[in-house]
Amino acid sequence: MHEGQSLFKCLPSLFLSSVPKRTGFKGLSVLFVMDKLNQYSMKAYLDIVQKILDHGFLKQNRTGIDAITITGAMFEHDMSEGFPLLTTKKVPFRMVRSELEFFIRGITDKQWLREQKNSIWDEWCSPDAVPYGNDEQTKTKMMNERELGPIYGWQWRNFGARYTAYNIAPEGQSCDQLLQIVQTLKTDPDSRRMIVSAWNPLDLSRMALPPCHYAFQVTVINGKLNLLWNQRSVDVALGLPFNIASYGCLLHLLAKEAGLAEGRLIGFLGDVHIYSNHIDAIRQQITRDCKTLPRIKTEKFTSIFDWHYNDTVVEGYDPHPAIKFDIAV
Repeated sequence: MHEGQSLFKCLPSLFLSSVPKRTGFKGLSVLFVMDKLNQYSMKAYLDIVQKILDHGFLKQNRTGIDAITITGAMFEHDMSEGFPLLTTKKVPFRMVRSELEFFIRGITDKQWLREQKNSIWDEWCSPDAVPYGNDEQTKTKMMNERELGPIYGWQWRNFGARYTAYNIAPEGQSCDQLLQIVQTLKTDPDSRRMIVSAWNPLDLSRMALPPCHYAFQVTVINGKLNLLWNQRSVDVALGLPFNIASYGCLLHLLAKEAGLAEGRLIGFLGDVHIYSNHIDAIRQQITRDCKTLPRIKTEKFTSIFDWHYNDTVVEGYDPHPAIKFDIAV
């Protein structure tokens, strides 16, 4: 299959069926086709995958599993063209949503996630409870410990406070960064200072995992809310599809909170990698036909701070089957 055929292979049937029969592929400009690919099929993600496979360098890292790595990439998506949930494999959106609620509420107890049947933090715990290690005995201890330390949601809601444990209230002066940007969206939406940071150098050594996606910014342009996130370390096969969907959902909720339309979702990515044990499976994934992106809706919305993950549902999601990627701890 040559490059042109590969390009058209990614166009979903819904778009192809809308092309007049008298117009062959040769009549479609490359720019037009590329625009439709970006709109309908999350080609921005697939381009990142292909760039790593074509140009990445094999690199060692703390997990003990080497990774093909590139420096720097950008993901960009227009939310008006559908919700950015991959269709070339099934992404468990219920787990994405429940983790987002976990962050919004500032929870640091792994047990809360397990009660929602969410296992994505199972392998980690705070080094205060079990010092990090990737031997089997330490992995088991980390799995059994519920304390995650002052991770993402804690920093979003309690930045600067003294952290003791998941079941003890924060101590000292703190900043509720999420509340701050919600208030700013309603009083000064043109502000260029709506930023939430999860990167607190004083707390890094106590976190189950220093934040991979360490900050996000919100902007409002022409009545549309945009969200831009920064990510230092990007597990492209397993983690990035979750990150994209999570920040897409957060953008959706913040837009509802502020009464704004949904704009662009942009990710600035640092160390961008595919683990060596993911390569065969992700090569399989990128051979699959892309499908039209789904939509999400949240009907019982009163406030982002009262939101429950079951309040948001996905519609029209018809992905290819899931692909198993082993996690690197």
